[in-house]
Amino acid sequence: MLLAVDVGNTNVVFALIDNGELRTRWRIATDPRRTADEYAVWLIQLLAIEGLSQKDVTGMVMSLVVPRARHNLEVLGEKYFGLTPAVAGEGDLAWDFPIDVDEPRSLGADRAVNALAAHSLYGGDLVVVDFGTATTFDVVDFNGAYKGGIIAPGINLSLDALVNNTAKLPRVAINVPRINSVIGRNTEDQMTVGVFWGYVAMMEGLIERLRAEIGRPAKVVATGGLAILFDRHTEIFDAVDADLTLQGLALLADKVGLK
Repeated sequence: MLLAVDVGNTNVVFALIDNGELRTRWRIATDPRRTADEYAVWLIQLLAIEGLSQKDVTGMVMSLVVPRARHNLEVLGEKYFGLTPAVAGEGDLAWDFPIDVDEPRSLGADRAVNALAAHSLYGGDLVVVDFGTATTFDVVDFNGAYKGGIIAPGINLSLDALVNNTAKLPRVAINVPRINSVIGRNTEDQMTVGVFWGYVAMMEGLIERLRAEIGRPAKVVATGGLAILFDRHTEIFDAVDADLTLQGLALLADKVGLK
């Protein structure tokens, strides 16, 4: 069984993939100081809950956007599973599709993995929207080439900036406004409308501009934790795939026989 690890700026997602099918996933806050032993205590208990042990893990693959977390995850693989993790974008898992941007080496592994998975699963011209710490918009052409994209502040970052840089504004939950109007009549409603519908408007506007520049019909695939929430309140997405990055890691691993 393959252990896929997606190391993001906010969370590390561990997933078990059995013959190409996602069996389960677990999430832990990203902390570069977390040791291999701490990961192991947590992960081995979760495996046991699933009726599995370390011996059931026969391969390990990971993508990282937090380089400082790499060493301890490699130690985790080697010490507790007897595996050297394969790293997306390196060695046998080097990208085998064109990265048509000014600085190809600067492309984050998560975005490259998403591009690979989206092209394989959905085909055609694509805009891949990933709601993470930052919200990224990635353009993939019908040949699978990565053409560039947009990086915008994630909605949590936007809310944090608003609250942390004002004296009296309270912290509100990121959710659909409880009022039908966009004219809020109290501070909390005004903030919720501004954060939620402002983000939807930003997202829809950028996607329309991307589609116009692509000049051909382009499918929009959304992923990340908030994709499902936004999908209920916009018609801009053609598909929502919460596990796009993990599926991309599984595709990469399959190319080199990791299972």
